[in-house]
Amino acid sequence: MPARPYVIDQMISAKSIAARIESLCGEIQAEFEGTEKLFVVGLLRGSFVFIADLVRELDLPIEVDFLEASSYGDGMESSREVRILKDLRGAIEGRDVLVVEDIVDTGHTLHHVRNLLMSREPARLKTIALLDKPSRREVDMKADWIGFEIPDEFVVGYGIDFAQSDRNLPFIGKVRFT
Repeated sequence: MPARPYVIDQMISAKSIAARIESLCGEIQAEFEGTEKLFVVGLLRGSFVFIADLVRELDLPIEVDFLEASSYGDGMESSREVRILKDLRGAIEGRDVLVVEDIVDTGHTLHHVRNLLMSREPARLKTIALLDKPSRREVDMKADWIGFEIPDEFVVGYGIDFAQSDRNLPFIGKVRFT
C-alpha cells in the first residue's frame, strides 16, 4: 500500500465521540418521547458510522433509511451544487424525522436536504450533525444538535473520507499535507 501524501493528527478521540453521542441521545429521546416511530435519515456516505452508533444508543422505536446527497465528489472543497444520488425508499409524510449528517460545512447540503424533506410534510423534522464548521457557513443553516464544533480544517475518520480513504479510523483526525 502506498504511503499517504499526508499525515492525520487526531482531533477528537473515539472515547470523546462515544461520550458525546450518549449525551446527544438523551436530548433526542426527550424531544421525541412518545413518538410512534422515529424515522432516522442518514446522509450517505459520511454519516454511516455516526448513524450506526446513534441508533444503537437511542431507546426509541426507530426506522432507518438513507439519502445520498453530494456536493464534494472526491475533492476537498464543496462544489455548492447539491445533487441527490439516492432518495428515501419510504414516505415521511406525518412522521417524526431525524436527519443525521456527518459535517455541516458551507451548509448547502443540509439546507437543500432539509428543504426537500420539509416539502414532504413530516410531522416534525430535526437535524443532527457530528461536526460543525461555522466559520465556513455560506447559508443560514444550523443543525438542531451538534456533536462538536471544529475549526476550518479538513478532517477524516469515523465515516468521513478523503477521496474514499480513511473512513475506517475510529477517531476524527485533521489532515496535514507533508
